[in-house]
Amino acid sequence: MRILSGIQPSGTIHIGNYFGMIKKMVESQNDGELFAFIASYHALTSVKDKEFLEKNIFEAAVNFLALGMDPEKSTFWVQHDVKEVLELYWLLSNHTSMGLLERAHSYKDKTAKGFQASHGLFSYPVLMAADILLFDSNIVPVGKDQIQHVEMTRDIATSFNHIYGDLLVLPESKVDEDVATVPGTDGAKMSKSYGNTIDMFGTPKTIKKQVMGIVTDSRELDEPKEWENCNIYTLCKLFMNENELTDLRKRYATPGEGYGHFKMTLLDKINAHFEPFAQKREHFLNNPKEVKEILAFGASKARKIAAAKMEIIRDAVGLN
Repeated sequence: MRILSGIQPSGTIHIGNYFGMIKKMVESQNDGELFAFIASYHALTSVKDKEFLEKNIFEAAVNFLALGMDPEKSTFWVQHDVKEVLELYWLLSNHTSMGLLERAHSYKDKTAKGFQASHGLFSYPVLMAADILLFDSNIVPVGKDQIQHVEMTRDIATSFNHIYGDLLVLPESKVDEDVATVPGTDGAKMSKSYGNTIDMFGTPKTIKKQVMGIVTDSRELDEPKEWENCNIYTLCKLFMNENELTDLRKRYATPGEGYGHFKMTLLDKINAHFEPFAQKREHFLNNPKEVKEILAFGASKARKIAAAKMEIIRDAVGLN
């Protein structure tokens, strides 16, 4: 079973990214044959700064390697190092109706938020389809907002197969209903766009400031606290076992501690959890040549599969 995931090179990552997507992706290396790429072409729909993009691509690679992406278990590469995806993107474009693309929620949402209504943004689902279909992907783990793109991929592949035969594997989307919705420091979903994140690999000073900025009610030190709807407690559940949570609930119920004490407990848990990852990340940051070699190794594996697939497709459409 082949599992495919695309990773946006979006810079700083936070604990919401980790528990919402990254942790599950890394664990999926044990569930099947994982193909994971850094979506550099996709990033061009919003990033127009060369140095910023290069930095983000490198940092995305470093972050995922630090968090457990294993180049021996998975195929891990940068999208633009496998050019076959663009060839397939063009071939699939000729089997994609304008009406299908005009119904894309993502395009409507992004243009409504001020993104330039470019052809790249409009045809984004076709490139995503090429990413998926080039590797005969069976499973595509996505958030609920991306289900439509996988359905569009199936529609495009069905149209292509109708003419040329069953050459393209129809993928299935996989939505993990158990993925935690991680609250930000203000209680809303953690998101960079909301400015309510807690960084995974920020400086100790930055992370402490973010944790200490978690919004709580105004109960005094000598009052018992409610844990049920407390942002601190909800975040602690990501890092604590049941015995630790039982002890924490007792602390909430016992006057004498303020929310600042609970925040410091959370901070200690965050630091302890991500410390091993931070050490690995430091190693990769200090060894960019090693990172580039890992990505080149992944790209060579991906290109071999992509080239073989494109040979079949070119022959079918009359381009050999």
